[in-house]
Amino acid sequence: MTALPAPGPDAAPRHPSGYRGRFAPSPTGDLHFGSLLAAFGSWLLARAADGEWWVRIEDLDPPREVAGATARQLATLRAFGLETDAPVVRQSDRHALYQAALDRLLDSGAAFECHCSRSELAASGGIHRRCIARRRRDRPAIRLRVPDGSVVVFDDAIQGPQRQDVATEVGDFVLRRADGFWAYQLAVVVDDAAQAISHVVRGADLLDSTPRQILLQRALGLQTPAYAHLPLVVDAQGRKLSKSDAALPVEAADPLPALRRAWIVLGHDPAALAGASDVPAVLAAARSAFDPSRIPRTLPAPAVATIVDTDMASTHPDAMIGAGPPGRG
Repeated sequence: MTALPAPGPDAAPRHPSGYRGRFAPSPTGDLHFGSLLAAFGSWLLARAADGEWWVRIEDLDPPREVAGATARQLATLRAFGLETDAPVVRQSDRHALYQAALDRLLDSGAAFECHCSRSELAASGGIHRRCIARRRRDRPAIRLRVPDGSVVVFDDAIQGPQRQDVATEVGDFVLRRADGFWAYQLAVVVDDAAQAISHVVRGADLLDSTPRQILLQRALGLQTPAYAHLPLVVDAQGRKLSKSDAALPVEAADPLPALRRAWIVLGHDPAALAGASDVPAVLAAARSAFDPSRIPRTLPAPAVATIVDTDMASTHPDAMIGAGPPGRG
């Protein structure tokens, strides 16, 4: 059986708390308010635990990537004072890690080649429970075998108790796509383990991906981190911002309005930041006043279309905030 590389010596958390979080954007565009909320929320939770906060670029889907997006995302994070505690890691440099994990799963029989097409699966209900391909592909997908009864239960720090029957709700899921690209589920599990991430904080659109990742962690013999899924930011039509015309970039040249708005959306009193006039002061005040228990599970829809105090208003007032259904990532 192929051995899965262990975390390097630099992966051990340096803080006594043992807390290590991360923000992991994909370079499919500039950072919008929803991605800022995920970055700021994960940063605040890490700092509240006296822990580390790392940045990882999830650039494994070249057809969807936007030229220059990575550099602009990192520059925007710096402008907002959200500095990574370790060198930025790019998934595109880590193919060997994913291959080692895939080999291990194939060797153990936990993963298998799948020649089914999307149209064939759609015609049979869309959930893979057995291969129904009429012909073999030159480059098949690789899926994780999900046995019947694979029910995953976990407690999300924000969304509360979660339960999913992965076999009936998701089925055997893809680890490497038929086009040769790595699936998100495999890459994120391998990277979180290799970087010794103890707490995964991200948007609620990825909530229903978590049971798949927990199953994969178990299949690979990896530890399961703690999870916290922040309320999802959507537009006035209920669409996730990354799929919306309202997904305008946050203004890196004027970060204070968006930071203050994110603070409010995370359930906190704007008065706590009232005396802060620059980014370092806002972040220091936010760290001092932050209370994780105030983060809401969802946001009212539509909500915070405008904020009465103009100093708290969004740079882009057409970006609405609301509660949207989690999507699969």
